[in-house]
Order: sequence, then structure tokens, then C-alpha cells
Amino acid sequence: MSDVSPQSIHPAATAEVAGHPIHPMLVPIPIACFTGALLTDIAYVVTAEIMWANFSAWLLVVGVFFGVLAAIAGLIDFFGNRLVRSQTPAWPHLLGNAVALLLAIFNAAIHTRDAWTSVWPMGLVLSALTVLILPITGWLGWALVYRHGVGVAR
Repeated sequence: MSDVSPQSIHPAATAEVAGHPIHPMLVPIPIACFTGALLTDIAYVVTAEIMWANFSAWLLVVGVFFGVLAAIAGLIDFFGNRLVRSQTPAWPHLLGNAVALLLAIFNAAIHTRDAWTSVWPMGLVLSALTVLILPITGWLGWALVYRHGVGVAR
């Protein structure tokens, strides 16, 4: 018999509904929206069709909204359980996602301008930078769950 508690093996998520962590339920929405914004930005640069710039702007707004909700849930988990904070990938995951969300917020503001100036070049660059960060922070998030058992039912 080990003296290791189940809590230390699998740090619990603090923000949860019926035992299901909220943060991993929300993160796919901003990931899909920010990736979609990059693709629609590229489509706008190639075609100059205003519809694509409009799609980008709306995708960014929805992505930022759900990104903020995911960030709140993630912060509750992060600060609500010291065992979560003690995991090696936790800080880089938090900081990387904060940078991605700040870039997306700035990008959403840029996308409120006239179509061409909203996308080329700054909007496209911000969309690309945001999407390039996401696989790294996603990898770190998966490590928290699958290697460190954060939020995994005991």
C-alpha cells in the first residue's frame, strides 16, 4: 500500500461541471475560430472578396469570446489547485495561451478596419502567429492531461 494520495496522482480540475473539466470543453472553439480566421484571411488576400474579411472578423470575435471563457476556466484550475501549478507544462501552457489570446484580441481590433487594411499585412500576420502558438500550447495541455493526469477522473 502506498502513502501517495489519489489527488497527487491526478490533480483535480477546479472548474468543472458534473465532474467534467470545463477548460478542455471550451478550448476547441477558439482553436477552430482562430484557424478559420487564418484561412479566411488567406482567402481574402488571394481573392479580395469582402466576404472573407467579414468571416475573419466574426471568427475572431467568437474565438476571443470563447477564448476568454476558456481562459477563466483554465485560471480557476491553475490557481485553484497548487498541484496543477506544480506540473512542469502548466506555466508555459498558461503563458503561451495568454500570448495567443492577446494576439487574437489585438487581431480582432485590427479586423474592425476597412477590409484590405484589416487583413493585409497585419491581420494575416497576427492570425498566423496566433495559429502557430496553438499547437505548442495544445501539446502542453495534452501533456498536463495525459502525462500528469490533470482533471482525469480517479
